[in-house]
Amino acid sequence: MAKNIVIVESPAKAKTIEGYLGGDYIVTSSYGHVRDLPKDDTGVDVDNGYQPTYQVSPDKKDVISQLKKLVKDADTIFLASDDDREGEAISWHLKEVLNLKDDQTRRIVFREITKKAIQKAIQSPRGIDTDLVNAQQARRILDRLVGYELSPVLWKKIKRGLSAGRVQSVAVRLVVEREREITEFQSKSSYKVTANFLLDNGSVLKADLPKKFATEEEARDFLNTCLSAEFTIAKLEKKPIKRSPAPPFTTSTLQQEASRKLSFSVSQTMTLAQRLYEAGKISYMRTDSTNLSEEAVESASGEILSAYGDQYLQKRKYKTKSDSAQEAHEAIRPTNFSEKEVSSDRNQQRLYELIWKRAIASQMADAQIERTTATIDISTSNLNLVATGEVIKFEGFLKVYIESSDDEDEDEKKGMLPPLTEGQKLDLDEMKARQTFTRHPPRYTEASLVKKLEEMGIGRPSTYAPTISTIQKRGYILKEDRDGYDREYREMTLVKKVGGIPQNKVDEKVLTERTGTEKRKLFPTDVAMVVNDFLAEHFDTVIDYSFTAEVEKEFDEIAQGKKAWDKMIDEFYQQFHPKIKTSEEIDRSTIKTDRPLGEDPKTGLPVIVRLGKFGPIAQIGESEGEEKPKYASLRTGQFIETITLEEALELFKLPRDVGEYESEVMTAAIGRFGPYIRHNGKFYSLTKEDDPLTVEEDRAIEIIEAKREADKNKYIKVFDSDPEVQVLNGRYGPYIKVGKKNVKIPKDKEPEELTLEECLELAEKAPEKKGRGGGRKKKS
Repeated sequence: MAKNIVIVESPAKAKTIEGYLGGDYIVTSSYGHVRDLPKDDTGVDVDNGYQPTYQVSPDKKDVISQLKKLVKDADTIFLASDDDREGEAISWHLKEVLNLKDDQTRRIVFREITKKAIQKAIQSPRGIDTDLVNAQQARRILDRLVGYELSPVLWKKIKRGLSAGRVQSVAVRLVVEREREITEFQSKSSYKVTANFLLDNGSVLKADLPKKFATEEEARDFLNTCLSAEFTIAKLEKKPIKRSPAPPFTTSTLQQEASRKLSFSVSQTMTLAQRLYEAGKISYMRTDSTNLSEEAVESASGEILSAYGDQYLQKRKYKTKSDSAQEAHEAIRPTNFSEKEVSSDRNQQRLYELIWKRAIASQMADAQIERTTATIDISTSNLNLVATGEVIKFEGFLKVYIESSDDEDEDEKKGMLPPLTEGQKLDLDEMKARQTFTRHPPRYTEASLVKKLEEMGIGRPSTYAPTISTIQKRGYILKEDRDGYDREYREMTLVKKVGGIPQNKVDEKVLTERTGTEKRKLFPTDVAMVVNDFLAEHFDTVIDYSFTAEVEKEFDEIAQGKKAWDKMIDEFYQQFHPKIKTSEEIDRSTIKTDRPLGEDPKTGLPVIVRLGKFGPIAQIGESEGEEKPKYASLRTGQFIETITLEEALELFKLPRDVGEYESEVMTAAIGRFGPYIRHNGKFYSLTKEDDPLTVEEDRAIEIIEAKREADKNKYIKVFDSDPEVQVLNGRYGPYIKVGKKNVKIPKDKEPEELTLEECLELAEKAPEKKGRGGGRKKKS
C-alpha cells in the first residue's frame, strides 16, 4: 500500500495524474461532490446561525467506503480538487467525511495537468482555505433558502411544480424583458441608396450614399435628380489603421466564441473543455482572468517565432476588466503550444484549435491595414456617394485568428478598391434605392445571455452553464429555431442602359424577402412571464439586477476574508423571509394566469387564454357553465399576453379532417408535443414546414408512409407471443427492449437470430439502472 494518496475529482483526471507520479502515490477520485444539503428539507438551521446539515449523497456511499479503506494506512493524503471555491469545498467535505487529521492532510492546487505542474503542487502544499469554503457554502445555503422557501409560494399561487432560483430567475427576467421589447418594437422603414460604376478596366466600383431617406418620395426624387448627373471622384483618402488581437479566453468568452464559430451550446462547450483539461491539454477552464503566465507567454512566443518569424511576435500582458477576477489564475490556454492534434474526438479537437489560435494570436503583432475612402461628387446634388475599401499591408495576428461578433448588423468585409484618381469621371451603370427596415433588439442566444450576465456582474465562471441549463430544464426558456415570414419591400432602380441602349429612367417594383428567421435563440414560455411578473411584484429583490450583482460581490468579500458568511446570509434573509410570510395574504385571483379576449361570434361564449396543465391554452366557454368548454393549445410563438381573439379562434379550427387513407380518416391537430396527424389510432408528428391548418391529404399520406418506413428500420425483431419484448435498432446500435428496460446485446449474439427466451434471459441478468439518490425523483 502506497503511503501517499492523492484524491482528485474525476477518474479521467486521476488517470492522467497517476502517469506523472511515481509508485509511491495512489491517485484516486471522489467523483465530484461527496456531501450536500439533504434533498427532503432545507438542511439549514435558520435559528442557529444558519448552520448547514450535510449528508453523504446516496450514490457516493460506496465511494466514501473505498476512500476510507485507502486512507486508513496512508501517511499523507493530498486533496487535489479544482483550484476554485467549489473545489475548495470538495476538499473540505472530504476531510470532514474521511475524518482526516490536520497533520496528515495536504491541500494541493494546479491550473493545468502537466508533469511539471503536478510535481510543483506536491512540493508546495497548503492547508484548506476556509474563506473559499465559506464563500461556496454561503452561495449554496442562500440558494437553498431562496429555492425552498419561494418555490412552495409559486406552487400555491400559480401552478404546482414550479421553482425559483436566485440567479436563474434573474436570467429568466432578462429573456422575458427582451421578448417584451421585441413585441412592443415598431419597425420603421427608410431607403438606402447604392450605386455601381463601370470602370475602363472592366471592374466595378460599388458606392453607398451615407444618408438614408425617410420616405419613398425623397428616395425617388434623389434618383430622378441623378438621371442627368455627372459623377466624379472628388477626394481620395488613404488612412493607415491597426487592429489588435483579442485577449486569451476566459470561461465566458470561450462559451461565446464556441457558440458563434462552432455552434456549441454553453454546456457542450464546458463538457468538452473539461475533458481537454482532464487529459492535460488545456489549463483550467473556469476562469475570469485573461492573464497568461510568463512561462506560457514564452512558450507561445517560441511557437510564433518558429512558425511565422519574429515580425509576427508581439508579447502582451492583458489586464482583466472584472473586479472579481483572480489575476494569479490564468486564461484558458494550451498546456503545450507545440501540440496541434490532441484528440480523436472531432469536437474536442475543434474546441482545442479555437483555444490554441486565440492564445497564440494574443501574443502576435497588430494587423496593419490601409483604408481607402473615395468621395464621389454628384453634379446635380449637394450629397456625395462614398466607396470604402481596405488593403491588409501586414497580416499580423489575422494570419491565425479572427474574432467573431454577435452584432447582426455587422458590416460586410470591405474588399480592395480598384485603382482610382482624383478628378476621374465615372460611368454610372446602376443606382438603387432599396427599402430597409429597422430591426428589433436581437433575442438572446445562450452565449449572448452569458455575456449579459457577466457584464451585469451576475454569476461567476462556474455558474454560467448550470444557470443556462436549469432555466431550460425547468420549462421557463426554450431554445428554438423559428422560420420567419415573407415581407414586401420596394425597390427603385435608376437604369442608364440596357444592352448598350440608353434608358435613363427609374424603374419601380415590389419584391419579397424572408425576414425574422431565428437560429438557436432563447424564447420565454408563458409560465416564465407569469412567474417573472409575480416575483417582480412580490419578491422584487430576488430578481433585482443590482441586488443580485451586489450579492456576488459579497461572496467575493467572504472569499477574501473580508466578510463573515453567516452575517451576509442573515442580512439577506431578514429582508427575504418576511415577504415569504406575507405571501400567504396574496389573493390568487389577482395573479394573471389568464386573459379574456372577447366573445366567440358563433356561440356568444367568452374566449380566454390561460395556463393549462401542459402549457398555454385557449378556451371557449366557462368551466362552471352547462356546456363543457372547448380547449385548444397555443401554437409556437404565441403568448397569452399578446395573442388576439382572431388568432385564438383560428386554433379551434383544429382538429380538422384532412382526408381518408386506407379507409380511415386522417385528422390534423396540435397536442402537448406539437402539431400531428392522427390516423387509425396512431400519431404522426408534422414537421416545422407543415401547418396543421393547411396540410393537405397527399402530404399527410407522405408523412404517415415516411414514419412507417422509419419504424420498419427500427424494428429488427418482434415476438407475437410477447409484444413487450422487441429487438430494436437504436442510436448506438441494436438493443433489446423488455417493457421499459433496455438491454445490451452481447457481441457474440446476432440480433436477428435472438429467440424470445434469450431476450428474457439477457434482460433478467442485466443490472437495474440506479435512480439518482435512490427512490423516485422529486419534482423540483
